[in-house]
Formats: sequence, C-alpha cells, structure tokens
Amino acid sequence: MRLLFVCTGNTCRSPLAEALARRQLAERGLGHVHVGSAGTSAWDGAPASDGSMLVAMEHDLDLSAHRTRQLTKELVGEADLILAMGPHHLERVEALDGSGKAHLLHAYASHGESQAAVSDPFGGDLDVYRATYQELDRTLRRVLDRLAADRQKTDA
Repeated sequence: MRLLFVCTGNTCRSPLAEALARRQLAERGLGHVHVGSAGTSAWDGAPASDGSMLVAMEHDLDLSAHRTRQLTKELVGEADLILAMGPHHLERVEALDGSGKAHLLHAYASHGESQAAVSDPFGGDLDVYRATYQELDRTLRRVLDRLAADRQKTDA
C-alpha cells in the first residue's frame, strides 16, 4: 500500500505526518505501507521548515533528508490512499484524478465524523509547531487503527 500525505508547501504538516506515520507503522509491524508526502504549492527540493525540523528532533524524528515535492498527477496515480491536511488540498488531489482514494486526514481518522483541517503552523512560533505535531500524532494513531482493521478484514 502507498500512503501519501498532502499539504501546501510540503515543509510543515505533511513531512511531520510522513515521519510520524513511518515510526508508528514500524512500531505496529505494518511494513506493507509505504509513506510519502507532497505539496500542492511546493517547490521541488526545499528542506522541511525549521519549526518542523526542531519539533521532529524533540521527538527523535529526523527530517534533515526531507526534500519537498510538488503534487503531481503521477504521485496521485501511484498512491493507494491520499490524506489531505485541508479541504483545498483535497480539491487539488481530486482535480488530479484522486477521487475515491483521497480524504481529509481528520475525516479518514474519524470515519467521516470530523471534517476539520489540520492546523497549519507555518509562520508560527515553536509552540504552534508542537501543537500541530501533537494533533498529527493523535490523528495518525487513529488512521493506523483504521488501516490495521481494514487489513484484518481483507485478510480474513
């Protein structure tokens, strides 16, 4: 399975989500899921934001190798599940033929009960980045619970 996280610049939320998901997948032994990220307005090759890198380091995650990627039709086509940080990201994914496999992150995690966007820390102080990290950590645990449950259903 290929999982893709999408935000605007691919410097804050989606790189944090990607790194967190990799860690949580490894902790659960779900090695069949490959994780990536991209941005709807990203410049290819830029590093993660300083705030994201610092907050990641506080939690023993390393974003130093992260380089931004522009969301493309090819990336959308390769992904099995796309989780967008906000409604405008979801609209862009759907415009690139991602309908049916793209969801808002909170909506997917809550089985449609929440249509909230993930808070964007861009331009905020370190505490804003920390709050976004915590929000992503909690939400991704629910996403992975759902993926694990869905896998058990298909394996049964």
